[in-house]
Amino acid sequence: MDMQLRKISELLECEVLMGHKRLDDLEVSACFAADLMSDVLRFSHAGMMMITGLTSVQSVQTAHVADLAAILFVGNKRPNGAVLELAREKGIPLLTTRHNMFDACGILYAAHLAPATGT
Repeated sequence: MDMQLRKISELLECEVLMGHKRLDDLEVSACFAADLMSDVLRFSHAGMMMITGLTSVQSVQTAHVADLAAILFVGNKRPNGAVLELAREKGIPLLTTRHNMFDACGILYAAHLAPATGT
């Protein structure tokens, strides 16, 4: 079941770093958690949200290439200005949460956001 980005933000008590205007109109189809961008490229599908601890430009580039809906950084990690600017250019919402990857995935799973399939 798709989930509105605002609902994800509320469930995980996120700070929205980029893409505030997309919270109400962006529907996330599923989530995929990884720090290896090669795994994201191999197993994710368009419209998913990436959950990661990797705050480099590679995460935004990967999300753009894979046509992902948004990126959620776990563990209160925050990307630098170059990453924020690239996300703005590519139109990719960025969120951060205090939760670690395991807990963030569990909370979303309990709320019925689908995990990636075919992995």
